[in-house]
Amino acid sequence: MVERIYFDNASTTFPKPPAVAEAVYRYLTEGGCNINRGSYQKAYETEEQVYETRQALSDLFGGPGAQAVAFTRNVTESLNVLLKGFLRRGDHVLVSSMEHNAVMRPLRQLETHGVRFTRVPCRRDGTLDSAALETCLQETTRAVVMTHASNVCGTLLPIAEVGAFCRAHGLRFFVDSAQTAGVWPIDMETMGIDAVAFTGHKGLLGPQGIGGFVLGPDLASQIEPLIAGGTGSLSHTEQMPTFLPDRFEAGTLNLPGILGLGAGLAWLQETGMDRIRAHELALTERFLAGLAELDPAGERLPVAGRREISGRTGVVSIQTAFADPAQVADALDTDYGIMTRVGLHCAPSAHQTLGTYPTGTIRFSFGWWNTEGEVERALEALRELEGRASWN
Repeated sequence: MVERIYFDNASTTFPKPPAVAEAVYRYLTEGGCNINRGSYQKAYETEEQVYETRQALSDLFGGPGAQAVAFTRNVTESLNVLLKGFLRRGDHVLVSSMEHNAVMRPLRQLETHGVRFTRVPCRRDGTLDSAALETCLQETTRAVVMTHASNVCGTLLPIAEVGAFCRAHGLRFFVDSAQTAGVWPIDMETMGIDAVAFTGHKGLLGPQGIGGFVLGPDLASQIEPLIAGGTGSLSHTEQMPTFLPDRFEAGTLNLPGILGLGAGLAWLQETGMDRIRAHELALTERFLAGLAELDPAGERLPVAGRREISGRTGVVSIQTAFADPAQVADALDTDYGIMTRVGLHCAPSAHQTLGTYPTGTIRFSFGWWNTEGEVERALEALRELEGRASWN
């Protein structure tokens, strides 16, 4: 049997630290109660663990404190809460041309209700044309919403620079951290960020189904909750609480997910974000160098986005001029046990910017548990697949 190699960490990191599964199992077998409802010791103990997870997230993002962290199912839900709760008819918002559909689809829905947006152009390598921010600004512009890094090609966007621009023009700044949280430093205060949307199952190493957002201190009252219901607090009124985090957390929380995320954050703190980032970039550098050796002219295995290691994450997308990328991805999996992602990656605007639309790309995304030997195996597999005499 072929040994399996997982190169789809941009979708969800795998494997998780053992402590993550242990935390979920321990809650389900030893805890099992709800917080904010049960008036007994076990519920209080669970609530303390949830608080510690909130605090760890606030610390990670340079937020104002545990109360500013609201949990959702994922970064997509978080962005929906922020965008639909904050923007009003007549508002205008700036986005980059590298955005994921987690940003663009809510904005398209809001467009039918009188909200407008402008894409700030990015270059062919995915880098932001920062000078265009000023020219895209309108009198009704109220916010900038931007990914920290492209999920397609790994290019980093200059969120500190954009945050300074927002402060200078009195705009709110929302950041989609799906591809960078837990690997690249984000500080809300120093980077001028008003809200960070995160997901737990990628760089934060938690399970699927848990995400959230961190709000700046004066923003909560300006965002209308997307979902209303029971919170376990202020039960004498039928109005949603105005205080955080209850304002945005109606219904029963995903406590197994939160506690699993808490274990992932503890592992991350112990291991060190800098070590993780250095490891992923070292693998990325070797993979890019290997691609250049296989295809010096960049014609048969062209790389989407940046071809150097600076200004990028551990995500590399390639095209395959010798065969349909879906066929190549299938052969990588079937013949070599190499798991990648192929297609448009829920980011058609990014692919149009990169010049890879509508064919899409094969995406290799490296994580902490990947090795240089696995990268070499992927390069050898691509060499052999490129040399196949024919493709059906």
